[in-house]
Amino acid sequence: MSQGAAGTTGGPRPLGAFRRGSDPGRAIALQLAIWAIGGFATTVIWAIGDDGYYWPVWVWYGLAIPVALQVGLRWAWAKPPGFKRRIAVQAAISATLFACECAAWAIAGRDGVFWPVYSATGYLVLLGLHAAIWGRMSPEREAALADRIDQLTRTRRGALDVQAAELRRIERDLHDGAQARLVALSMHLGIAEDKLADQPEVAAMFRRARDEAGAAIAELRDLARGIAPPILADRGLVAAVESLGRRSAIPVEVEADVPARPAPVLETAAYFVVAEALTNVAKHAPQASAVVTVDLDDQRLLVVVADDGPGGADPQGGGLTGLRHRVEALDGRLAVTSAAGDGTTIRAELPCGS
Repeated sequence: MSQGAAGTTGGPRPLGAFRRGSDPGRAIALQLAIWAIGGFATTVIWAIGDDGYYWPVWVWYGLAIPVALQVGLRWAWAKPPGFKRRIAVQAAISATLFACECAAWAIAGRDGVFWPVYSATGYLVLLGLHAAIWGRMSPEREAALADRIDQLTRTRRGALDVQAAELRRIERDLHDGAQARLVALSMHLGIAEDKLADQPEVAAMFRRARDEAGAAIAELRDLARGIAPPILADRGLVAAVESLGRRSAIPVEVEADVPARPAPVLETAAYFVVAEALTNVAKHAPQASAVVTVDLDDQRLLVVVADDGPGGADPQGGGLTGLRHRVEALDGRLAVTSAAGDGTTIRAELPCGS
């Protein structure tokens, strides 16, 4: 027999008691037989003992519950898949429970308040909430929204990757183009100044021009570094973070486990988390030291910057808020822990999944 045939005829069918196409009467007939045999047997025992109180009624009651539940779920499972079936299943269970509570109230002597009404109110409220929520979210709408979310996630990530690549191109152009030309101009101005040493006024004009060129070079260098440092593109995140540590005004220890280079947009975000954190430490706790941890696995890029300063940093400050927005734009999370007297820890998690 083929595998397809075996799969059709062999083995128990899941949810066979409720699946359309199975024998609708067999399970109910079996339960009715158990109900009748159990109730009759306990009635005989009661009659032989002549105990007075007809306690087998509770046996009849207990054995009737699965029968009623089976009938209700059979009715519900016959509904079309989706919203109608979910509502029908909940309605069937609620109705069965309410009927059982009414029967228990009646068997117990109908003393006191008709308490099943309170349960019925709860069942109706839950059924109404279910209908309101799922009625607004049909299966087709669920699928459309899921597809839309997936599309927006992919397009946003693609846009961020393109933006990161474009920023790195601009940084390269500034470094290799405008900045290199200004350096050459500054050198030529210096040579001209030396040749005009016998004309002090003209030499002074060249000196001022060279100073302006030097200032422009410094501004371009800062601008390019603000976009992305060349070392980040050339040698990767670990080398860039180690460079930050060496240039920092405070002692910095770097612990990195990055077996492969993450996406450029992730590298850039992680770099600026470290850069901003170390800048804040040097500014607000110049006597402190810091430890930078960078860890990469298949799921996320983790960056932690911890210092032993006085703590008390404001997580809503301008610099940290900018970092949080940069990280959250990549579906990441940025957490700041800064109890007074216990240092500050900045932890950024950037997802690496596609």
